[in-house]
Amino acid sequence: MYEPIRTKSVHTMADTPSPDFPHRSREEELDIQLAGHLAALLAVTDEIRALAPSADLDAGAERLTEQVTRLRGGSAPVRAPAVAAPPAPRLVTLHRRAHALAGRALVVAASRADTAAAILSAERMDAHAQAVEPRELAAR
Repeated sequence: MYEPIRTKSVHTMADTPSPDFPHRSREEELDIQLAGHLAALLAVTDEIRALAPSADLDAGAERLTEQVTRLRGGSAPVRAPAVAAPPAPRLVTLHRRAHALAGRALVVAASRADTAAAILSAERMDAHAQAVEPRELAAR
């Protein structure tokens, strides 16, 4: 009455991993996400360093580079060359962006229990918050 099935089913069981699709663990996904946030923070830090060089920003950039390299398994991040300085209001915007990126990195670092990255992110948040505060007070 019915003909038997002669081909493999196109459906797979939910528990069997598909060899066509790369699977990563939660930790690997968090490492990738954290490396991305720290690399973005490094790019903004490099922009700020081009506008207003300081030893604190240089040290922060080096520490960010170390963490991104560690999270990417030894692959160092690409650094942007210094460019001509745009107007000062852009500096405040960059500090705010860096503060937000450091906050995102802090959340991911805390989620994956990466103490070194969490401490670095918190320090960078403080540094960028302090950099914006005097400028906002002077503008009032």
